[in-house]
Amino acid sequence: MKKNKTIPLERILLSKKHRVDELLDIMARLRGASGCPWDREQTEQTLKKYLIEEAYEVLEAIERENPDELKEELGDLFLQIVFLSRIAAEKRQFNFADVVHILVEKLIRRHPHIFPSPHLKVPVPPQNGREVRKIWREVKKQEDKDGPKKFLLEGLPLGLPALIRAQRMTERAARVGFDWPRLGGVWSKIREEIRELKRAEEGKSPRRREEELGDVLFSLVNLARHYGLSAEEALRKANRRFAERFRRVEAEVRRQGLSLEEVSLKEMDRLWNRAKKKKKTEI
Repeated sequence: MKKNKTIPLERILLSKKHRVDELLDIMARLRGASGCPWDREQTEQTLKKYLIEEAYEVLEAIERENPDELKEELGDLFLQIVFLSRIAAEKRQFNFADVVHILVEKLIRRHPHIFPSPHLKVPVPPQNGREVRKIWREVKKQEDKDGPKKFLLEGLPLGLPALIRAQRMTERAARVGFDWPRLGGVWSKIREEIRELKRAEEGKSPRRREEELGDVLFSLVNLARHYGLSAEEALRKANRRFAERFRRVEAEVRRQGLSLEEVSLKEMDRLWNRAKKKKKTEI
């Protein structure tokens, strides 16, 4: 790996539009002998939680449809990539330029319908996303053919949110025909799992209840896939709706000079339905 020349600090501070090389130099300074103690203490392991947190904050900004917030959150997420690349460079494993190189190579290789490939000919340009996904799967097969053989469901990160991982698994299973051909079969499975959960409720085994509840959730995720929806996104939006409506309830209770503990369930339910109706009217 080539050693980059240090950019004068004065040039960085006076720059009107900062460049990536300036960002990399700042990170090198922060990690240097006379840099920031906190930055110097960080490792790949300590940065994992920040990487996940920043990714979710990007999602929040997208859902809020706030470009300025999204711009800032994308910067925070990019910082984690730069940070991890710097730590790897210090260990002489790879650097940021290597990350960019690998990404460019992958983008070119996985788009043979845009960039001519000697390995995969695409005689007819794809017309939609479904056809592009078929090409992508063929490219992935070529990438994996020289590596160790994997089972169909291997390779999905265990760190994925459970709903996302469940949906990815059902997608892979569906590719080889392990799927209901019609929506009715999915609904029958959901009703079956709910009946089993109800029977588990009558027993005394928390473990059995947990298993059956998991099966119900998994079958609902499969329904989301058949609908062409993301179960994770659906639940995130449901969480947001709940928070917004409950905030309206709490605000109204406070306006009356009361606390939530002083209000009956019946009254909170009335305020909840009013908040729900008002939100639907706004939509």
